[in-house]
Amino acid sequence: MDYQSAGVNIDAGNDTVRRIRALARSTFTAGVMSDIGSFGGLFRLDTTRFQEPVLVSSADGVGTKLKVAFLAGRHDTVGVDLVNHCVNDILVQGAEPLFFLDYLSTGRLLPTVAESVVGGMASACRDNGCALLGGETAEMPGFYADGEYDLAGFIVGAVERTKLINGRTIAVGDVLVGVPSSGLHTNGYSLARRIVFEQLGLDVDSYVSELGRSVGDALLEPHRSYLSPLRPILEGGRVKGMAHITGGGITDNLPRALPHGTTAIVDASSWEVPALFRWLQQSGEVPTADMMRTFNMGIGLVIVTARDHAEQVREQLAARGSRDARVIGEVVAGEPPAVSYVNLE
Repeated sequence: MDYQSAGVNIDAGNDTVRRIRALARSTFTAGVMSDIGSFGGLFRLDTTRFQEPVLVSSADGVGTKLKVAFLAGRHDTVGVDLVNHCVNDILVQGAEPLFFLDYLSTGRLLPTVAESVVGGMASACRDNGCALLGGETAEMPGFYADGEYDLAGFIVGAVERTKLINGRTIAVGDVLVGVPSSGLHTNGYSLARRIVFEQLGLDVDSYVSELGRSVGDALLEPHRSYLSPLRPILEGGRVKGMAHITGGGITDNLPRALPHGTTAIVDASSWEVPALFRWLQQSGEVPTADMMRTFNMGIGLVIVTARDHAEQVREQLAARGSRDARVIGEVVAGEPPAVSYVNLE
C-alpha cells in the first residue's frame, strides 16, 4: 500500500499549490515578507501608520452555505463570503485588515475546485486591501462526503488605539443606523435549505418569480464587505459602536455592541425586508421572532452614532453605495443589553 491508495494524493496537493500561488501573490501588500509555501507567513507591520497600534483578529467559516455551492457546482463565491465575513468582524472594532489565512479541507482534493475557492478569496482580499498570506489545504479521505469540503478563515487587522471602537461611549439617546445586506450573507442556511430543498422540493436551478432569479443565484449572493463605505466615517470619529449582523440576527448581535445600562429599540417597519426573506418566511411558515433571530432580514451592519450625526453618517454611506442606509432605532436605558422591537408584524 501507499499514501495514494489510502486516499491522499500528494501530486494533487502540489498541483493545487501551483495553481493558487499566483492567486495569493496577487494579493500581497508591502508588508508581506514571505512567499506561499513557507512554514509560516511573515508580515511587517507599518509602524509609521500607527502611534500605538492594536491588533484585532477573528476566525470564522461559511457554514452550510457550502451545501448550496456543492449542489450548484459553483465554488467561486464562497471564498468571497469567507473573507468579507472576517473583514466585517474586525471592522466593527475599527480595524482595517492586514492579512488573511485560510483552511480548506476535503475528502478528495480536486485542484480545479480548490483553485476556484481560493480565487474567490484572492479577489475579496484584493478588494479589501488584505494579503492572502498563506493557509492549509488538507485532504482527509473518509472524513467528508465525496465532492464536499469545509472552509475556515483567519484574519488579522490593526487600528490606532485612540480610534478603537468598543461601544463605551454609547449613551441613551444615540441612534441606530442600519446598512443593507446583500442577501443571507453566511447565516441561516440550515433553515433556508430545509425550506427550499426539503419542504418546497426545489433545486438550485429552479426559477422563483418572487425573487426574479434562480434559487441558487439568490442563495449564493456573496456576503457584502462594509470596509469601503465605512472608511470615511471611521476617519470622522462619529461611530460609537457597530454590530455585524451574523448568526443570531439583530436580536443577538446588536447587544454585543452595547454597554451595560443600555438597551436598544428597533423599529421593524423602518426598512423594507427584501423579497428573499419574505419568501422564505411565507414558504416555511416561520414565526417572525425566529426570522429576526436567524437571518439578518436585510440589515447586515448596525452603526451606533449620536443623533446629531445620524444624517451625516447616512449621507456618507449613500455616497459610497449604501443609499438605503437609514435610522432603524435608538438606544434607551435598560439592563441587560438587549433588543426590543416595535412594529414587528
